[in-house]
Amino acid sequence: MHDLTRCVQHPEVSHEGFRSLTVPTYRASTITYPDAESFAARGTRGFDGYTYGLHGTPTMRVLEAQMTALHGGVRTVLVPSGQMAVMLVFLTFLAPGDRVLVPDNVYSGVRGACRDYLASRGIECTFYDPLIGAGIADLIDDRTKLVWVESPGSGTMEVQDIPAIAHAAKARGVLVGCDNTWCTPLLFKPLEHGCDFASEALTKYVGGHSDLLLGSITVKDIELRQRMKVVLRAFGVGVSPDEVSLALRGIETMGVRLAHVGRVSETFARRLRDHPLVERVLHPCLPSCPGHEFWARDIKGSGGVFSIVLKPGAEAALNPALTAMKVFAIGASWGGTRSLIAPMAVKGDRAVNPWTNEGAILRISIGLEQEGDLWGDLENLLVALGAGTIQAAA
Repeated sequence: MHDLTRCVQHPEVSHEGFRSLTVPTYRASTITYPDAESFAARGTRGFDGYTYGLHGTPTMRVLEAQMTALHGGVRTVLVPSGQMAVMLVFLTFLAPGDRVLVPDNVYSGVRGACRDYLASRGIECTFYDPLIGAGIADLIDDRTKLVWVESPGSGTMEVQDIPAIAHAAKARGVLVGCDNTWCTPLLFKPLEHGCDFASEALTKYVGGHSDLLLGSITVKDIELRQRMKVVLRAFGVGVSPDEVSLALRGIETMGVRLAHVGRVSETFARRLRDHPLVERVLHPCLPSCPGHEFWARDIKGSGGVFSIVLKPGAEAALNPALTAMKVFAIGASWGGTRSLIAPMAVKGDRAVNPWTNEGAILRISIGLEQEGDLWGDLENLLVALGAGTIQAAA
C-alpha cells in the first residue's frame, strides 16, 4: 500500500481492555457500509439506525436515551436550540388554518415567531391567561390542534395548572406541549402529567456551563417522534456531536447544581421580599407568586431563576448600579455556573392581562459562586439603587 493511501485510511486497533467512563465523541458526515447490499437497503434502517451523520451518531443516541429515561418517554429528538425545540413541534403539527393556544407569559422568542412567522403562513396563535387552568376548554375550537404551556413562565414565573390544562385538551383530542426548561425532568415530568411533548433548552441546566446551544423534545408516542424526524430531515437540521458531548458532561452534575441553585434562589427570594426597594418577588416558592399552589402540588423543588420587581423610581440608577456589580454578570440565558442578572421588558409582551407594575423587572439566575458573595453583590446593588432614587427625588 502506498504511503499516500496509508495517510488516508486509518488502521484498525483493538479496543479490548479499554473501558472509559466518558462517552466517545463520534463525528461523522459519511456513514460507510460493509457491502453494496446494505447500502442499497439503508432506507430500511429507520430513524434509529445510522445512515448519515446529520441524522445521528452514537454520541447523540446516548443523550437522546438519557433524556428519554429521565422524562419517562419513548424517544427524544435533539435540535440545535431550545427555541428550535418549541418551533419544531409547532412546524410539525400545525398547518395553515390551524390554531395554537400559547400562554401570555411565553418566552419572547416564541411570541416573536408566532407574530413574525406563523401568522403570515395562516397559523393562528391565540394567547391565553397562564392561570386559566381547566378554563382552557372554553378557548378550544375545531381549529385548535395544540396547546402550549410554559411553567414557570419566562421572567414573571407564573406556574400553570398543567394537569387541568392537559385534561381539558385531551378531552378534545388536542395535543399538549410543555417548555420544561426551568424545572428539568428532575423537578417535573410533563409526560406524567398529561403532556405529549416535553421540551427542554439543554443550553441551560443540562449543559450547565454557558458554552453550548442545544434543545430536546421527548415524547411518549413514537408516531410523534417519527413526524418530527421527517420535518428535521426535510429541513436538513442536525446537531453537532461536540455540543452533545458537552451536554453529556454537563448532565452528570445537573442534579447537584440544581439542588444548590434552587436552595439559594429560595433563600434570596425570601430575603428580598421584605426589602424597601422591592415591590414584588416572583419566585414559585413564595405563596404570593401566581400559581404557587401548583408548584407546591406538582413540582419537586426550585430552579435557580427568579425575578424581582423594583418599586417605581429605583430604575433611575439601574444601569450604573448593574454595571458596578462584581459577582453577578449581566447577560441573557441562564443555567450555567456563573450567576446572571438582567433587566426585562414585560409590559409590551402581554396580550391578555396587562402588566400593571410600573417598576423595573430584574431576572436573577443563581450560579455556583459562594452564597455570601452573591448576597453581598445584591445588597450593594440595592444600596446603589436606593442612593440613586434619593438623588433623583432631590
